[in-house]
Amino acid sequence: MKGKSIEERVKDYPDIRKEAQELYGSFKKIHSPALGGDIHFTSEGFNHLIYERARKERDKRTQILRFDMLERAKFILETSTTYQEYEESLRQIWKKKFKKMVQESALMHYWGFVAIINNFRIKVIARQIGNGGKHFWSVIPAWTTSYYRDIKLLSQSTGNLEEN
Repeated sequence: MKGKSIEERVKDYPDIRKEAQELYGSFKKIHSPALGGDIHFTSEGFNHLIYERARKERDKRTQILRFDMLERAKFILETSTTYQEYEESLRQIWKKKFKKMVQESALMHYWGFVAIINNFRIKVIARQIGNGGKHFWSVIPAWTTSYYRDIKLLSQSTGNLEEN
């Protein structure tokens, strides 16, 4: 697979997705020094790599790029001693209560870990819903931003995802 462009690899998408799912399933949980606890790799995190929102699948090329970065994402979460971004918001979530699905407000916590590996920008996001466990939420390659604080970092970082 190495050496092929994303465009050339799209035809192999089912195999790439299966391999990524097996790799992701092998992670289980890791200890994060930055958060002082465990981060779990749940099916919800893997689904977020595939879907933007309910029933809206991401472009296959984007999925492949995110799958390619899973090992790096795990490495960043395991080794990073600080997080660069934090956000919390109140959101409505569906929850099972007394055998019925009900909507409740929950405080959502998001931590962003930004790293440059081999001159390639990567952002990894961990999430926590209410007082629940922390879990992997997403890995974002070479993102763009409208926030001034990020512009200098982005303008100075260029690169290739492939190992040198």
